[in-house]
Amino acid sequence: MQHFVEVGLCRISANVSALRPDAPWLVFSNSLMTDHTIWAAQQAHFAGRYNILAYDQRGHGRSDAPAKVSFADLSGDVLALLDHFDIASCIYVGLSMGVPTGLNFAAGNPGRVTAMILSDGQMATQPSGRQTWQARIDLARAEGMAHVADDTVARWFDPAFIASGGAETLRQAAAEMQVDGYCACAAALQDYDFTTAAAGLTVPVQLLAGANDGAMPTVMAAMAETIRGASLSVIEGAGHIPNVEKPEAFNRAMETFLTFITKS
Repeated sequence: MQHFVEVGLCRISANVSALRPDAPWLVFSNSLMTDHTIWAAQQAHFAGRYNILAYDQRGHGRSDAPAKVSFADLSGDVLALLDHFDIASCIYVGLSMGVPTGLNFAAGNPGRVTAMILSDGQMATQPSGRQTWQARIDLARAEGMAHVADDTVARWFDPAFIASGGAETLRQAAAEMQVDGYCACAAALQDYDFTTAAAGLTVPVQLLAGANDGAMPTVMAAMAETIRGASLSVIEGAGHIPNVEKPEAFNRAMETFLTFITKS
């Protein structure tokens, strides 16, 4: 069921499936240029066993798109959603931009997260990140989101997956994204560092990375060394959005981790 939650002057869109009061909560946080629907395969797989909250990070989907966004805003949205839906604690699942959002949220609200699954994201902006993101912001302003969407999908997915039509729904959603929302979140990605937050985590953490996502497996291997007890699984045949490109493998990795922490 879709809900809209007011967080300050920003309205956040969230989809909630809460079937069992005694079940743990999975909270899904999307990447840049996507919305909650990228988690469809995971929601279908875990429905009935977990309560699920999948929301659109501000600037995305049906959430409002403010002109300026910080990770304090993005992590604050998670807290506001948990409070609004009376979720005492959750297993947080974040993809790409959802990784720093989750790291910052967990650092500021340690009692609200019992475990984390973090995919294809980074603890901190890479040295070349400011220039890379500025170029993408400039492109979005000059050419529009349709152009950015085409370029992004080509980087994120294998050509055969694109040719099969597997990325088309995502490409269309990205092309329809408000340019202000994209640019505001891209600007937040230009300069952040949650390495200390990662090092301070004391909950179980599973890291996932698409094998074909450039340097991301190496970057996330460094994150695994930073986070006490974290493990890294690489999803073969997947790029930046492995939960969409290889949903069965992604779900198996999630299932293995969730089973392990339940038995621990």
